[in-house]
Amino acid sequence: MSAQPEPAPVELPPLHTLSLFVNNKPGVLVRVSLAFARRGFNIESLVVSEGKDERFSRITITCRGDRATLDQMVRQLAKLVDVVHAIDHTGEEAIEIEIALIKLEGGVEQRTQIFQIVEHYKAKVVDFGHDSLVLQVQGSSEKIDAFVELLRPFGILELVRSGKLLMARGRQTT
Repeated sequence: MSAQPEPAPVELPPLHTLSLFVNNKPGVLVRVSLAFARRGFNIESLVVSEGKDERFSRITITCRGDRATLDQMVRQLAKLVDVVHAIDHTGEEAIEIEIALIKLEGGVEQRTQIFQIVEHYKAKVVDFGHDSLVLQVQGSSEKIDAFVELLRPFGILELVRSGKLLMARGRQTT
């Protein structure tokens, strides 16, 4: 009996980080997400916040797709009425950070191992119960992915991630 060959790993399209500067008005986020839905893009993370001027908001979106299709998407987004500008920051010099909260089962016998991982990743224990822990970690998406994978064997009860925050370095526009 011969062993069945393992299926080839699925190669995902590259991850892109888009930044939109938009008017801070009702309905803008709906129009932006509809533009993605109409073109068959899945938004992997989405962060919206008021800018330094309350009349405007910053939307940071991460999604997967080939460069040419995403370039076309950025041009379409820039044409929306309430979008001031849209930029794909993929491959650019930018500061990227994400925050995650992870709730673990964490009985007393496991805490030493968990605390070693927490210390290595410069995370924090933000809630400490008899039979659970809530941890906070910040950093690149890759760092958070690795942290979460190390914690899986301890029993993750809940996981909440902020989505990627991004700001262009220097005087470059975000």
